[in-house]
Amino acid sequence: MRFWLSWPQPRLRRSAPMPDTHDPFAAALRMQGEVMRAAMAAFAGPSSAGAGSAAADDDDGDSDGEPEDRDAIAQWGRTAQELRAMWLDFVEERLSGRPDPANPLDPAAWMQMAGQWPVPPQADPAAIERMMDDGLALWRAMAGAMLGETAEGGDGPPETALPRTDRRFADPAWREHPAFALLHQTYLMLADYLVSAANEVEGVPAERREQLAFATRALLDAMSPDNFVATNPVVLKRTVETSGRNLVKGMGHLIADLRRGQLTHTDPAAFTLGENIAATPGKVVHETPLYQLIQYDPATKDVLAVPLVIFPPWINRFYILDLSPKKSFIKWAVDQGLTVFVVSWKSADATMKDVAWDDYIRAQAEAIDHVRARLEVSAVHAIGYCVAGTTLAATLAILARRGQADKVASATFFTAQVDFEKAGELRGFIDGGQLEIIGRLAPEGYLDGRYMAATFNALRGRDLIWNYVVNNYLLGEDYPAFDLLHWNGDVTNLPARWHGDYLRDLYRDNKLVIPDALAADGTPIDLTRIAVPAFIQAGREDHIAPAESVWRATRHFRGETTFVLAGSGHIAGVVNPPAANKYQYWTGDSRASSLDAFIEGATEHPGSWWPHWLDWLKGHGDAQVPATGKRKPGGRGDRTIEDAPGRYVRMR
Repeated sequence: MRFWLSWPQPRLRRSAPMPDTHDPFAAALRMQGEVMRAAMAAFAGPSSAGAGSAAADDDDGDSDGEPEDRDAIAQWGRTAQELRAMWLDFVEERLSGRPDPANPLDPAAWMQMAGQWPVPPQADPAAIERMMDDGLALWRAMAGAMLGETAEGGDGPPETALPRTDRRFADPAWREHPAFALLHQTYLMLADYLVSAANEVEGVPAERREQLAFATRALLDAMSPDNFVATNPVVLKRTVETSGRNLVKGMGHLIADLRRGQLTHTDPAAFTLGENIAATPGKVVHETPLYQLIQYDPATKDVLAVPLVIFPPWINRFYILDLSPKKSFIKWAVDQGLTVFVVSWKSADATMKDVAWDDYIRAQAEAIDHVRARLEVSAVHAIGYCVAGTTLAATLAILARRGQADKVASATFFTAQVDFEKAGELRGFIDGGQLEIIGRLAPEGYLDGRYMAATFNALRGRDLIWNYVVNNYLLGEDYPAFDLLHWNGDVTNLPARWHGDYLRDLYRDNKLVIPDALAADGTPIDLTRIAVPAFIQAGREDHIAPAESVWRATRHFRGETTFVLAGSGHIAGVVNPPAANKYQYWTGDSRASSLDAFIEGATEHPGSWWPHWLDWLKGHGDAQVPATGKRKPGGRGDRTIEDAPGRYVRMR
């Protein structure tokens, strides 16, 4: 007999409760609990068998059981005591110490924000009836699979026999016992129904519907049976095999994260700035209270005459473009013969409470002027990534209004939005009530970067939250050494004034695309004045700056635009070195009427778009000069401040 048939079979009540028509979330929990009664018997089975053996042994006069059984029981006791002691010590520590006022893992802060999200609507009776029919069909199908088909050469129903698949439940353990198979299939069925109901709700504005859909997906991800010890057969198996040591190790991970107020994704000791990450050689050549300007050492005898200035987003650290040497865009650009400057923004503190968008625009213009003066050139190439790209557009518009557009020879935008009408899921965090709550999270004039990290993680909670809850808290696995995840967790604080204005004026009110609706540094902003050649890159799967939103910049700039759609998302779509030979990109008619029209006529190219961008850049000036004098920072007579990556990137 196959293994899965040897497990205790579920005895579901003949009159199992049907989904509650008023509270489908509660129905999901009840149905999960119903199908788990028998599953627990699978793990109680050995204990029951042991009890039976003990009874038999009593008849033989041995009431103490086998030594192995006594050792196992003692080990479980030690594990339970250790878990209890770890948690009580942590609770005592929190009660006796000063609580962190800006801890994003504080449930109260998230409950405040979640309270502003829309509640699920009353479901359509016809939809409820369809769900009930689907539920009955699922139970019949699962019963047929359990009693009939089994996986070829294996245990449990074959994966192809299951109505729904999901990589969270890919492990064979989810099919080896019928209760777990029924559990996760019921969950997936209910999740499909609830997400569809949220997407199809009528009588509410489109933005509110998007918020409802996001809140529904977030709650369903949290409710997934793989997130709990008792309903995850993989975790139960690991717990039995290790006598609970996985839970002890996971408790250590959990307590460490609660202390730092942030979810850990990677081994924190695996990377050191300036050694194996952010290690491209260079010097800090200029510094203000807001940023440091880094110039990198040339790697070629001659370099392009027009230097490159990169403005990374200040909501993250600049070294997303200088990860390990094989992934570093900065190193690659230097190796191609470019003189590269990068701005390293300072993480906000209480002294920056009055910093506004005007300050970042002035900083970009000042950095451009400093590079021009330092190298005695008339113009620079500029790159703006994400929010710094949005700001670069405003800077270019202001320079154009002032008659100084020729200071920039070309502008490149990495996943940067200027038109926020289609800005995606982040818009779910910016209605009036949530903006008020966000404002209260910054009592000292700056928003703790851990809130931004938690927000971005929530956009992809399944991958960036719950995956790590299962692997590191429940399974007790070690953290990997991954440079991208290390950067993702290296958060920066944001000036509260800038952050509030940005969310209100751009995300909520979309004022940047309205000529002269906004002004900075005393100059009105009109994007239609931008005539600088622009290279606009978007990520096909970007959930932070959706491709449709990025594409819209082609509607607002007056000059030549070249649009490139890269494979992958907000980070991997940008950080895709040629040597990796990954993903692809599409080129086409940048004057197309829509993104869909662009895609329809686009040509797909394998690998990285970086060489394509370099060819475009050289098309706007390929003259070269020797890499001498101040092209080599820190040379004779050149006073610099410190070695790259500088101090600001290390400030928390």
